[in-house]
Amino acid sequence: MPALLKKLDRYWNRPGRAAYIFILPSLVLLFIFAFIPLCASIVIGFMHMDIYFSDVHFDGFNNFVRAFQDERFWNALKNTLLFAIIEMVLQIVVGLLVANALVSSTFFNKFSRTILFIPVVISTAATGVMFGLLLDETIGYIPYLCGMLGFPDATFFRNASTAMGTIIAMTVWKNFGYTMSILVVGIQGVSQSYYEAARIDGASKVQQFFYITLPGILPNLGFCIITNLIGALQVFDQVFVTTQGGPQYTTETLVFYIYKTGFRDPFDLGYASAMSVLLLIAILILAVPVYKKMFMSKD
Repeated sequence: MPALLKKLDRYWNRPGRAAYIFILPSLVLLFIFAFIPLCASIVIGFMHMDIYFSDVHFDGFNNFVRAFQDERFWNALKNTLLFAIIEMVLQIVVGLLVANALVSSTFFNKFSRTILFIPVVISTAATGVMFGLLLDETIGYIPYLCGMLGFPDATFFRNASTAMGTIIAMTVWKNFGYTMSILVVGIQGVSQSYYEAARIDGASKVQQFFYITLPGILPNLGFCIITNLIGALQVFDQVFVTTQGGPQYTTETLVFYIYKTGFRDPFDLGYASAMSVLLLIAILILAVPVYKKMFMSKD
């Protein structure tokens, strides 16, 4: 036994191997709560199954064929892509501009970064309830101000032309502090010698931003783009709390449609799982090229 313990100690007493011991709990949780549900969703996607397991049988590719013939699926996918692209671009742009403006370590900038980060720690459900009250056309303060300014029909979540834009604006307000924090760290990591040399050569602030700051924070920027894109493609909480997919299905996203299909009438787990697999494929199609472009492309 002592000899065995010594062998085990020699085997694991190396940094490259000991690291696996520390990440083992995370790997176990990832396996239980991510890998197993993913495999189960793929299997259920090929089954005819409702939430009561009343008539379970193999259904082949019928659920996937049904998705391609479903107008609401395509509408939800269109809404999801629209939300993801606009929200991701706005969040990156706003976070980058604010990070560049507040990058210096003065007391005012540190205080401002703290204030702007607070919405990140607020739950999305609470944010949705807050915006729902602020923008309600009967009791909301913002529609009241719009009425005083001559815009009496200022409906936000209940207007088909403004509902999606309102959800995007609310999401950007809530999440851009996270992007800002990552980009601030990236900008602070760029060597000041580059800026000093640029100032000596007469480069303007704009030129320094585009030719020094942006190239210097590409890894941070790429991380923000990928994480924001993946998160935006899975948008659910905002829609669930504020619009329930309305009005006229203009804000019904794919995850919300999957939820309604699987856990509301008709409780069709097979079809919901098939759409989940298709969403996973869409995320991979969009995220993998971005990852390769940002992290694997050669100079």
